[in-house]
Amino acid sequence: MSSVEIFGFSVSAWLIIPVIYLVWVTLLLFIKRLLFRTIQGFAQKTKTHIDNVFVESAEFPLTLLILASGGVIAEQMMPLVGQESTRYFLVGFKAVTILAVIMFVDRFLNSLLKEYGPKVEILKTSGGILRGIVRAVVICLGVLILLDSFGVSITPILASLGIGSLAVALALQPTLENFFAGVQIIVDKPIQEGHFVKLESGEEGYVRKIGWRSSWVQMLPNQVVVISNKNLVNSRVINYYYPDKEIAVLVEVGVHYQSNLEDVERVTVEVAQQTLKEVQGGVASFNPFIRYHTFDDFSINFTVILRVQEFVDNYLIKHEFIKRLHRRYQKEGIVIPYPIRAVNYDQEKATTKGI
Repeated sequence: MSSVEIFGFSVSAWLIIPVIYLVWVTLLLFIKRLLFRTIQGFAQKTKTHIDNVFVESAEFPLTLLILASGGVIAEQMMPLVGQESTRYFLVGFKAVTILAVIMFVDRFLNSLLKEYGPKVEILKTSGGILRGIVRAVVICLGVLILLDSFGVSITPILASLGIGSLAVALALQPTLENFFAGVQIIVDKPIQEGHFVKLESGEEGYVRKIGWRSSWVQMLPNQVVVISNKNLVNSRVINYYYPDKEIAVLVEVGVHYQSNLEDVERVTVEVAQQTLKEVQGGVASFNPFIRYHTFDDFSINFTVILRVQEFVDNYLIKHEFIKRLHRRYQKEGIVIPYPIRAVNYDQEKATTKGI
């Protein structure tokens, strides 16, 4: 095919082919623009951002595919069309298709990490590293698929990668254990940044960071405990923010045996209510109460139950409550006994003489 008859005129195919290519590409680009405009309008109405990321990631790869498809159409109309040239064009189109898919996956995953990374605690400080790892994995897989499409055997490459990955995994076993433990913490969420926790080793403080390898707990004296994620997952941790930040505060008190227990209960509850309403951190709507529990050697002991907004508030509440209760007991004549030891001097003298 060297020429084409149009309205009785013979026109060279070398002039027609570029026109056909431009018409084909222009038509598909126009359809793509209309389609993307419709999808973008729909995506703006949804609450999720995944559809927006998808459209933005697919725009350039799809344009690349349209340009490549135009080359295939033009190749079919070439004057020198033949089996060899057709094979080259098809291989080229296949390569461009694979490249477009690789670009789409790379752009889509990286855009997702940028969009949702700041919302995930572990990605706030390590998002750049993860994006680099994801990009490297996608590019490596794309290169392997591209080589396989060209007829290059990738079996030796996969075997080498398998052996190398095994060696790296063995060398990085402790690091990988902490990494997957960190992922487990992020997924299960037994603790989160900002929670107040108590470790099995006894340290208490706020969780300040959950990283790939370790987590940081800032204690109240402003020191930081760094604990590996593996040890954190395998240890017993008390989270004072679950199921609620509010916690009960227990204060042990003892009064004299001659005390009127009804009066003691009334006075103690009044002081507790006043403390919760006036001191910062107390739960004003909570009704405090007491429970007698022990006839001790010198006193009748009971527990006062109060409630605070979060764990660190219990220190100030206890402080103010004890001061106010002591002052009120003195005013009401309620005695808080202290241990008394009686020594029998006559018995001690007799024992000394016998020696």
